[in-house]
Amino acid sequence: MNPKKIFCLFITVFLMSFGYSQAQMKPLKPKNEFRAVWIATVANIDWPIKNTDSVAKQKADFIEILNTYKRLNYNVVIVQIRSCGDAMYPTNLAPWSKYLTGKQGLAPYPFYDPLDWMIQEAHQRGFEFHAWFNPYRATMDLNISELSRNHDVIKHPDWMIKYAGKYYYNPALPEVQAHLINVINEVVTKYDIDAVHFDDYFYPYRVKGEEFNDTAAFKKYGNGMNREDWRRDNVNTYLKNTYASIKKIKPWVQFGISPFGVWRNKSVDPKGSDTQAGQTNYDDLYADPMAWMDGNYIDYLLPQLYWSIDHKTASYAKLSKWWSENTNKNTALYIGNGSYKINADSDKKWFNPNEIPNQIDLTRSFSNINGNAFFSAKSFVNKNQAVTNLLKDNQYEYPALPYVVPNSRREVLDIPNISNINNQSANTIVTLKYPVQSKIRYVMVYGSTNKELIDVTNPRQIIDKIAFKETQDSIAISIPKLYLEKHNNCAVTFVDYFGNESQATLLKAK
Repeated sequence: MNPKKIFCLFITVFLMSFGYSQAQMKPLKPKNEFRAVWIATVANIDWPIKNTDSVAKQKADFIEILNTYKRLNYNVVIVQIRSCGDAMYPTNLAPWSKYLTGKQGLAPYPFYDPLDWMIQEAHQRGFEFHAWFNPYRATMDLNISELSRNHDVIKHPDWMIKYAGKYYYNPALPEVQAHLINVINEVVTKYDIDAVHFDDYFYPYRVKGEEFNDTAAFKKYGNGMNREDWRRDNVNTYLKNTYASIKKIKPWVQFGISPFGVWRNKSVDPKGSDTQAGQTNYDDLYADPMAWMDGNYIDYLLPQLYWSIDHKTASYAKLSKWWSENTNKNTALYIGNGSYKINADSDKKWFNPNEIPNQIDLTRSFSNINGNAFFSAKSFVNKNQAVTNLLKDNQYEYPALPYVVPNSRREVLDIPNISNINNQSANTIVTLKYPVQSKIRYVMVYGSTNKELIDVTNPRQIIDKIAFKETQDSIAISIPKLYLEKHNNCAVTFVDYFGNESQATLLKAK
């Protein structure tokens, strides 16, 4: 297409589906799919690579992670911003993380707000940003001399329980729950995140010979329950109130949890999975995803199935099926995959480059499992190229949009309305009238050749996903001429903050 001859047809493209409804059979290359990667900051697992890195290197390394996963057509980053009572952002509620600056409580120099910067960089590349918190873990060891005087272990020792070489917040205390909700509220209010994310750390994993001593709180707040049910109720209450608080501030911000992969073993509960896990959510971590779903205070579940497909005691295949059959329709279900095990595990199946691609294919066979997340980011940054090449050529050949926030499907009332096209040397600037009825996150650009009509349900036609930058009267998007010259027809749509996509407006050559 000759960009000089582009003109605007304000034609609405009425679509049978944007891929949000559950079909009998999923397409081989879905238009909508959750494709996420965890970026762990604790112990400098993924980022920053070293806690002594300069700000310039921190930024360069984070951008390398984003660009790597952008090339692989991922669409969500789950970034750890609170790992042990600390923060990767400026706040009076917690000290700066030592994993950022080398010393807890020390701000980065030159000063910047890593969270705000990371969110902007992620959105510019079309990623959802899920802010990952570890609410209950307060320290990674017992060396309090290295803690900031602003750390809660120092300020509120009565909130803490010492267990297995770490300090933990006591989940039973109302003041602890209120404080942890305030931590979440501050981030939801101040930052443009897409989701709040918790992982599998609730009550700590059992350690032989250790006792989590919450006897005093149990005597005070037990209210006649047995201790196991009481602990589960503490977690449930905190999660329910966290969900309500998030939605009150920003209804589009999701609340997602990535629990350990086994709810209960069938040997102790006929409703459990055919597994022989040494510890389980319900019995050891006092985390009950079934209750969270029944109470409707969670948007998505992302169980960590970090085993191979045919693992003897915890099969990825069996567990995928179990979660599919036991997740209700109001909760989105994705699966967590252990990419960190590739070429590095005692289970030799992880040395087969097809293990991860086969796991993705398996999850796609279930109608209500709508994507995957991978732990962790460094697994595919200049590593394991045999696997990444398979993904790029097959399962993740084309881009995909994440799903709509559960129970938030709605019509996007604004449709792109083009007011001007300005052809420049390398780019064409398309100016859209400012949407006034919807809160818009992205502009999607689609393209096709002469032989093919525009079909915005086809991921192969996705040209670009452009972050919406708010202005008073209009929005200008820049489309490289290379894209336009390769495609005879183009169309644009809006995507709102809930993930709903508008009807399309065509750009067509004369």
